[in-house]
Amino acid sequence: MPDSPGPLVTPYLTWTGERLDDLFALARDLTEDATFPTVHRWRESGGKVVGHFQVYFPEEIAHAAGMLPVKVRGARVEPRQADARFGSYLCSVIKTSLEVALSGQLPLDLFVSHPICDAARNLAAVWGRNFPYRSEILYLPQNPNSRYAATYLREEYARLKGVIEDVAGRSIKDSVLRRSMLVFNRNRRLLRSLGRIRRETPWLLAVDEAYVLTAIGGLVPREEHNRVLAAALPLIWTRNAKPQGRIRVVFEGGFCEQPPIDLLHAISESCYVVDDDLLVGLRWIRKDVPVAGDPLLNLARAYLEHSTYSSVQHDLRKPKEKMLLRRIRRARAQAAIITAAKMCEPGLDEQVAYTRALDAKGLPYFVSEFEERMTSVDHLQLQLETFVENVLFA
Repeated sequence: MPDSPGPLVTPYLTWTGERLDDLFALARDLTEDATFPTVHRWRESGGKVVGHFQVYFPEEIAHAAGMLPVKVRGARVEPRQADARFGSYLCSVIKTSLEVALSGQLPLDLFVSHPICDAARNLAAVWGRNFPYRSEILYLPQNPNSRYAATYLREEYARLKGVIEDVAGRSIKDSVLRRSMLVFNRNRRLLRSLGRIRRETPWLLAVDEAYVLTAIGGLVPREEHNRVLAAALPLIWTRNAKPQGRIRVVFEGGFCEQPPIDLLHAISESCYVVDDDLLVGLRWIRKDVPVAGDPLLNLARAYLEHSTYSSVQHDLRKPKEKMLLRRIRRARAQAAIITAAKMCEPGLDEQVAYTRALDAKGLPYFVSEFEERMTSVDHLQLQLETFVENVLFA
């Protein structure tokens, strides 16, 4: 099917290709559906699934093995079973991620977590004790500034590749991995196009709309996501919308647990969010990954050399305060929304550094917390509207 506006009818998505509002509604429903219908459909067709916890995972490797890589990012469910397996003072996303698996809503053949914090490090062990399939930890470099970081990460990717081959029941040839890399290179280019729209003409695409278009990439085959984005982009560019009196802001704090879409919509009613770190793992690599040469080494170098920044990566070349200020300048933002998930140690720690850097530059900012399962955003919306008025009329 051509990558142009037109009907998109597959086992995973049904869209006429005409009305953007229909696509946004479809994408939101899919993003918020805690029964993971696309995963069940994939497995019903004989496919296998690897679930990977936040933040970054080299999905190309799983794709090359014929598996569906699914981003495990929690859900808006009550963690009744998971509460019995964790302590009280943990972020919600850890518990709800396990809950959807325990309840059978998210069936997997392999789970991979990352030691981005103490809770995520322990998640793999807890997961492994509760399911018959393998649970692995992907150890991304703790010191990306080491001269040996790329070599180390290449070997870690090779170990992961062996695990995936064993689960998938097939070997991954370099030629097949290169084809998968081309698919994901295209996906990241399309996502960068969404980002350009938001920076250059933010009235054409609200933050909650861009979010759901991005999020479905972690739920459907990536080729299908590419087709959806390629069909949607021309319609967004020609959307009949006019600039309004809203301030331009950068949203920082959505790298792991995700805020409710209702909260993002509330923010969009008074602000143009011109850049953010929401689902940053899907956009971690900022340039095309070269396909010539050793594909695993190329993926490792891209992670280290051509990536964005995050609270969970400690790279001396990318001090987070300076990277945030650069993001604000690049997006021509007037202010920042500095937020973090409740009980998120990395996110809450960074708030202090971020606010000090913004104070030093005299940039206004709004500080808040969120939880993926929060049911009311009215109080935050009112506080944000007051903040916006202060910025506009200062």
